Amino acid sequence: MYKRKIETRLKSWLIDSSHKPLVVKGVRQCGKTSSVMAFAEQNFKHIVYLDFREHPEYKKFFSPNLDVNAIIMRITAAMPDVVIEPGDTCFIFDEIQDCPKARGALKYFHLDGRFEVMSTGSLLGVNGYKSKEEMEEEQEASIPVGFEDILNMYPMDFEEWLWANGIKQMHIDYLKKCMDEVSPVEAALHDRFRELLYQYVIVGGMPEAVSVFLKTKQIGKVLAVQRRIIDEYKADMVKYAPAVDKSRIRECFESIPAQLAREYKKFTYSVVKPRSRGRDYVGSLQWIEDAGIVKRCYNTEITELPLDGNKIASEFKVYMADIGLLISMLEDGTQSSILEGDLFGYKGAIFENLVADMLGKMGRKLYYYHKDGGVELDFLMRYNGRCVPVECKARNGNAKSMRTVLSHPEKYRVESAIKLGDYNVGIKDNMLTLPLYMTFLLTEV
Repeated sequence: MYKRKIETRLKSWLIDSSHKPLVVKGVRQCGKTSSVMAFAEQNFKHIVYLDFREHPEYKKFFSPNLDVNAIIMRITAAMPDVVIEPGDTCFIFDEIQDCPKARGALKYFHLDGRFEVMSTGSLLGVNGYKSKEEMEEEQEASIPVGFEDILNMYPMDFEEWLWANGIKQMHIDYLKKCMDEVSPVEAALHDRFRELLYQYVIVGGMPEAVSVFLKTKQIGKVLAVQRRIIDEYKADMVKYAPAVDKSRIRECFESIPAQLAREYKKFTYSVVKPRSRGRDYVGSLQWIEDAGIVKRCYNTEITELPLDGNKIASEFKVYMADIGLLISMLEDGTQSSILEGDLFGYKGAIFENLVADMLGKMGRKLYYYHKDGGVELDFLMRYNGRCVPVECKARNGNAKSMRTVLSHPEKYRVESAIKLGDYNVGIKDNMLTLPLYMTFLLTEV
């Protein structure tokens, strides 16, 4: 088990006297079950663990009714070794989306008050892609609005990756100090963080991939894990989507590397399939996003707050939510090219997705700015109460659009900007330059 940020949020949930049954949502294989189980083992004497994906027969515990005493009677009859004591027992419902009635039961566990319940779900954000029977079951279960607490969980972010590699809080505090004081990071530490960043680009944040890398240092074994996860995502697309959408969802998903290879990376449906129309694929793309596999980054009308109010709903880029999985979708050898810096044109796409990975795992929505006149800003973000453009460069770049925006504050309403790249900390003409590995420190809103 690696240290995960959700541990702090789980502690806050448990000590809140008004807490409700918990649902931890997140993409498949991001570490939900491991984190919830580890927390339960630390805080409860008895655990009743039900995995509805591995054991679909467990659904029968929630029929014909959702009375808590009746549910317990059914469970203990089928699992006689289970110990259930009020005040000392936590129920864990794993992959709860596969048993809507179990989610409906959260309301009655909350009203009963004798037991804690923690649940995990991989595809709870996916709506409209269920069979008729599954939809009827979900409607019958009556999802308990107002009777559950929800936490979103992501694959390991860059800071968690640093922790897994032995980086201490004193090192992160030092980076914060350098950023706040606009002072260069000393050479030895700068080189170490650069090394860790490039490794993170290849490995990403899927806990199993991280574990395999740290134990073996063999990229081939990491790649095998990542591609298996990709295959599981594709299997979900087949299992949970109706027949008419199965191929379209997969086509959208598999087009992402090609979408990012374009000079202007706006998602274009004709790249998915020649002469295809947006209305044929819009729901398919939404499915992938709702499943947590990708993050959408919207163009904005203007470079002003609020960014969500100024977004253009029909113009967006699509990034993989985890950078390591994007790299695994490319041809063999890409990993060594990243470490050697020999990616040529595609490196811009990789490092844009890296920044999207870091910002997305912080819970930030993603925005960019592009106008046909030639001004294009990789990202826009709310930072210290202002709209701040963020440019990312795999190597040193001149950031022409950034300088144009900063030189016309009367038009763009922008006072400062951030440039991320392969260099140290510095500032010039209201443009703060930061090494890419500092992106995770941009937490102020």
